[in-house]
Amino acid sequence: MPLHNARLQRQTLYDTIFRNLTRVAAFGVLALLAAILGSLVMGSMPAIHAFGFGFLTNPEWDPVNDHFGALVPIVGTIVTSVIALIIAIPVSFGIALFLTELSPRVLRRPLGVAIELLAGIPSIIYGMWGLFIFAPLFADNVEPWLNQHIGTLPYIGPFFSGPPMGIGIMTASIILAIMVIPFISSVMRDVFEVVPTMIKESAYGLGSTTWEVMLSIVLPYTKVGVAGGIMLGLGRALGETMAVTFVIGNSHELGKSLLNPGNSISSALANEFTEAVGDLYTSSLIELGLILFFITFVVLSIARYMLHKLGQREGKVS
Repeated sequence: MPLHNARLQRQTLYDTIFRNLTRVAAFGVLALLAAILGSLVMGSMPAIHAFGFGFLTNPEWDPVNDHFGALVPIVGTIVTSVIALIIAIPVSFGIALFLTELSPRVLRRPLGVAIELLAGIPSIIYGMWGLFIFAPLFADNVEPWLNQHIGTLPYIGPFFSGPPMGIGIMTASIILAIMVIPFISSVMRDVFEVVPTMIKESAYGLGSTTWEVMLSIVLPYTKVGVAGGIMLGLGRALGETMAVTFVIGNSHELGKSLLNPGNSISSALANEFTEAVGDLYTSSLIELGLILFFITFVVLSIARYMLHKLGQREGKVS
């Protein structure tokens, strides 16, 4: 009996230590997040006092005269990320569909490993490939076609007209799409594989095609995981730095055409932070980082809300 009590006390002590360690780890992450946010706010105060909310709507970026605005980097960040997702989502869905439903079994693992390896390639490699290989091909073969066939159309024409330079918003968006496809497709493949085989075979037995099974069975069953994978890709696209810096053109000019050079928050920070002279210049760059932090927080919050609502609707009649 004394031995049993001693063992019980020891286990209780271990459990208490483990509980406290996990609590410290959880609150440590929150403390680190608060410290990062606090340092960004403190570093941004000179720019906030100087420009106020006009910093968000001002397209001017003039370090010589200390006139700064964040509109161009904000627009560049959002536009490149949205276009990247528009390209990446259907491609990722097709990859996941092929790997889980159509691919021969002998090819599934090699193709899956190859896609996962793409996710491990450093972003600077994507940037160098985009600048030296993709951009010249895009300028010589794709942009002239866009100018000739789409640039003359009403309404959407101005978005696809401009000199074929090869670097710009569209190029950066395509490179971002290539970078986020491995993340989204890997998540989609994993969640598609957890769908019970009996459910899919029942649908096939009723005469459903592969496409109908994916739309009516697999996607409703895995919608939470699919949405999470898409948000993971969006978060990667919003924060990507080096690859975008290579191919976006790094121009603080706001234009309609997606073929023109632009800028993003991350590329502006990478290019100019080490060369910033003066407190106001440095503070403006730090405020750009604060804005990117806020954009990412809003996107992730919306994603969590969407996942929560999707989870609430599970088992309910739509």
